Amino acid sequence: MKEYCSIPSLHIERGEGCWLWDTVGNRYLDGNASIWTNALGHNDPDLNRVLIDQVGKVSHTTYLGLSHPAGAELGRRLVELSPGNLTRALFSDNGSNAIEIALKLSFQYWQLVEKPEKRLVVGMEGGYHGDTFGAMSAGNSESFHGRFRAWQFESRSFPRPNCSEINGRITAQEVDRSLEALESILSQESKRAAAVVIEPSIQGPAGMMLQPPGFLEELARLCRRFDVHLILDEVFVGCGRTGDLFVCQAESIEPDFLCLAKGLSAGYLPIAATLTSETIYEAFLGDFDSGKGFYHGHTFTGNPLAARVALESLEKIQGLIESGRLKRTIHYFGNAFERAISGLKNVSGARQRGLSAVIDLIPGNGVKPWKVNDRVGLEVCLAARERGLLLRPLMDSILVVPPLVIENEEIDFLFANLKEAINTVMKKKSI
Repeated sequence: MKEYCSIPSLHIERGEGCWLWDTVGNRYLDGNASIWTNALGHNDPDLNRVLIDQVGKVSHTTYLGLSHPAGAELGRRLVELSPGNLTRALFSDNGSNAIEIALKLSFQYWQLVEKPEKRLVVGMEGGYHGDTFGAMSAGNSESFHGRFRAWQFESRSFPRPNCSEINGRITAQEVDRSLEALESILSQESKRAAAVVIEPSIQGPAGMMLQPPGFLEELARLCRRFDVHLILDEVFVGCGRTGDLFVCQAESIEPDFLCLAKGLSAGYLPIAATLTSETIYEAFLGDFDSGKGFYHGHTFTGNPLAARVALESLEKIQGLIESGRLKRTIHYFGNAFERAISGLKNVSGARQRGLSAVIDLIPGNGVKPWKVNDRVGLEVCLAARERGLLLRPLMDSILVVPPLVIENEEIDFLFANLKEAINTVMKKKSI
């Protein structure tokens, strides 16, 4: 907090497309999509229109025991767009809660089918699923959650594969090692394992760590073999980030639970969804005295404003995909990223998939990492801010996650100014 308080405050007053303006009139390109949520740009006229229309009808009514047209339609649409086995949707208000719901449903399901011993969760190395206690327990993010380990429930983790990609060219190592480790855990814990939780394709908060094509299919096969639920955390990668609406849809995977948030409402309002199967749903059916019901809810579950915006956002993202525009944008983004990192010194790694990319920075000799208080990633992002570009670092890695509607000239602006910011900071440190 001492560092945070030392940095000049930046107050954002308005936005238009991929751009934001502060209260003194400075303009910035939103290079992290307002923490990965803003899919369609700021102040989108279509999203504004449906939001204003819904405000004129009703802004909030509980979804506990009631329903409303926007929520019912959003649930139906999500089921239509997701893999065929997912037939039910539960709403909440953020990604952490979407994960909590999936975990609780999995635990309660195993109780209801008389396998209460199945309560162990397995996640991938570096996994991040949110900051509530269930989500922390399912993850393996020491930097975010290590100090709370004593309060978390028991879980196991397996190593991730080593995968790199730039502009569609993929290299992958240790894939078999990763899958064999998971198989070993599930074999040893076959009676206790309840669910495997994973961020498919890209582990965003871990530093855009990638999985190769086919990895998720093999992981799903292991889950089926050992009778373990598969929970896919598509909070980051869902809603178009990788070029498809959902990763599971693109890879023909049928998870037991699919968790969505962030881009679902294009960053306008908080909403999340946990989709599950009819098999899971039917286990909870029974008379009131059976106690089978799922007791979980939030005040703003299925908020009509958020649901209405999410419906419009999904249609617009589908339009970007079906028209080929998103694919073209990703192709241009990949080429521009490759040009930007060409010739850059102090780079130990660079990865790009869809409209997400990362540059890992190291000292010039490459022998020792940066000292903790060097704060190189932060310095680069502050230097980029001076050049009209907003980014957020992850320690010494620079994450680039723009809105899906970014134009080619804006991509050029983004990478030109990022490269200049990196070179300026490296020169300042004389490395």
